[in-house]
Amino acid sequence: MQEGTSRARLDPDSEQRFVALRRALGVTSFGINQIVLQPGQRGRIHRHEHQEEVYLVLEGRLHLVVEGEGTELGAGELIRVAPRLRRQLVNRGPGRLVLLALGGDGEHQGRDGEAFTSWEDTAGVPPQELPLPPDLNT
Repeated sequence: MQEGTSRARLDPDSEQRFVALRRALGVTSFGINQIVLQPGQRGRIHRHEHQEEVYLVLEGRLHLVVEGEGTELGAGELIRVAPRLRRQLVNRGPGRLVLLALGGDGEHQGRDGEAFTSWEDTAGVPPQELPLPPDLNT
């Protein structure tokens, strides 16, 4: 795993249908991809042996077919697809479809975070034990 931070930018105007953001960011623990489908375009029917995927629709409407059954999602909606289920991403139009596909394999190691009261603190506590800071006066 790389140290520090890295940045990338979504590019919905890309000529590429599939943009692997994981590589651009140096992410090694899960996949993250931008997918852009123009009206009438669709992806391959595919499945993953171990990886579950979450699709987040950013723009347009996703027609997702899972094991032959279709469902529609709009902007701001997410759907999870379990491993071993065949799926296909379809854009029936009228506009372009932009989505993020996030995929991972293995159990999530939750609650490994630490929260700090100030930048000077060197020892943290579990986040649920520390109240949120006061809001900024804007």
